[in-house]
Amino acid sequence: MGDVLTLVERAQEVVNVEQAQKLEAKLRKSEFTLEDMLEQLQQVQKMGPIGQLVSMVPGLGGMAKEAQAAVDRGEMKRTEAIIRSMTPRERRDPSILNASRRRRIATGSGTGLPDVNRLVKQFADMQKVMKQLSTMRGKGLGGAFPGRR
Repeated sequence: MGDVLTLVERAQEVVNVEQAQKLEAKLRKSEFTLEDMLEQLQQVQKMGPIGQLVSMVPGLGGMAKEAQAAVDRGEMKRTEAIIRSMTPRERRDPSILNASRRRRIATGSGTGLPDVNRLVKQFADMQKVMKQLSTMRGKGLGGAFPGRR
């Protein structure tokens, strides 16, 4: 429990309660955007080395080295660069990203088209999971958003 408590303390130092409540409302309504994802990445980075944070979560200790390796390879920086290379409209609605927009984003972020495509797919997958969680919550399964009824 000591590691979890340390993780919670770090989160409390970094996370603004009002922002967290707004994010929760967006998640409940399935309105999570790439702008929100970028904000969350930045908040996690402020909490300290990713590998150290992951190792504090019970059951995820084995993933800590891989998480830190991803950061060391610059994957979070690439993700941030890709999102920042998008227009505000593209961040809010990635479904408008056609081939020419994706090429422009790749060029602007200094990454390749496969990197942009991977991020868009990962984001779409995240949205599906969040939508399923909010649907489960709506059916009274309760566990999707603990502490709220």
